[in-house]
Amino acid sequence: MAEAAVIEQTRGLYPRVSLYALILAAAGIPLYIHLPRYASVELGIGLATLGGLLLAIRLVDLVQDPLIGWAIDRFPRFQLGFALLAVGGLAVGFPLLFTRAEALAQGGMAALAAVLVLLFSAYSLGMILLYGRSATLASTPTSPELMRIAAWREAGMLAGVIMAALLPTLLVAMGAAGSGYGAFGLTLGAAALLVGVLTRPIWQRPVIQGARFSLADLTQAGATRLILLALVNSLPVAITSTLFLFFVEDRLQLANAAGPLLVLFFLSAGLSVPLWARVAGHLGGRKTLLIAMPLAIGGFVGAAFLSAGNLLGFALICVASGAALGADMVILPALFSVSLTKARLSASLAFGIWSFAGKLALALAAFLVLPALQTNGFVPGETNTPEALNALNIAYAVVPCVLKLVALAMVLALPAEEAE
Repeated sequence: MAEAAVIEQTRGLYPRVSLYALILAAAGIPLYIHLPRYASVELGIGLATLGGLLLAIRLVDLVQDPLIGWAIDRFPRFQLGFALLAVGGLAVGFPLLFTRAEALAQGGMAALAAVLVLLFSAYSLGMILLYGRSATLASTPTSPELMRIAAWREAGMLAGVIMAALLPTLLVAMGAAGSGYGAFGLTLGAAALLVGVLTRPIWQRPVIQGARFSLADLTQAGATRLILLALVNSLPVAITSTLFLFFVEDRLQLANAAGPLLVLFFLSAGLSVPLWARVAGHLGGRKTLLIAMPLAIGGFVGAAFLSAGNLLGFALICVASGAALGADMVILPALFSVSLTKARLSASLAFGIWSFAGKLALALAAFLVLPALQTNGFVPGETNTPEALNALNIAYAVVPCVLKLVALAMVLALPAEEAE
């Protein structure tokens, strides 16, 4: 009876886990979706230069993310401090990024890079801590409870992305100046502080520590194969996230619909999470991914053939591709967490590597597609030639489709004991 009471009490903290996930997801939207357009239009930075800057920041992550994971494992009693440090960095960084556009433009690349390093570091710290502490935050470190807490976490992620996707439009409607970015930054900063206060109890649970490990340990547990799959599978989403606003506003000429379409995409992803979790419980991870991935491929193919102004067509694509993303959100991290738990390995350092893989995909997307678009004459917010728009079409739809097919082949090749 006492054990059952402890389990119920721990499950009562799951909504706070969702809340912490919410602010991290809300932070991710401006960093990965709004930033390319904000930097190019508001700060006047060229696409090729921006792509190079984002890749350079990812090189910092190459060293930083595993070190963050190591520090979290090395100092388990400081997990509350790490959690507050992460939200504190977001609370400072977002107002600096979005309310100081003129100062950043005058300060040049060094000023922008410093603010972005602060934001990306805080975001990395929060994400690695949240995912690496799955076994600690769950009521019991078992596969069903890890899947349960993954569903709560991803539900919070959904709420965060919806909030961040709608906020600029809502703030402008409420009278915010310009594109609403200044008020956006202040709102995110204040929300981060509030979340830091409300989520303190989840970081006061005793930490479940795993054994130290090497890359050989990761490989033996099957985790390196999952990390490589996560990298390849993240590339299509990374490319479409980077180019989403360009595609909607410049290619489809649907500028006023960008916010609602983002919400529709992530709403579809979030609502599909419980369904995918249930399906995975019956069919296993591999079979579930093999059902979901063709949805994403179909979405990429459909987007390539859309005509300008086709709002309904792109809305349907957002629904299908969002549902496919829902499977990726819940299944791949859960499979990774289960493989680490079974092998009794330290999760935070491993999730530092996992986090780096995902962000490397975003950096590669920006580094490869943004300069290519500039080379083909694409200029955001301006009248573009058919050739430039065709290059945008290929980058947004065709290239991700090919990459998703590669990821599909990798899922087929997963050993049964790692995929279920």
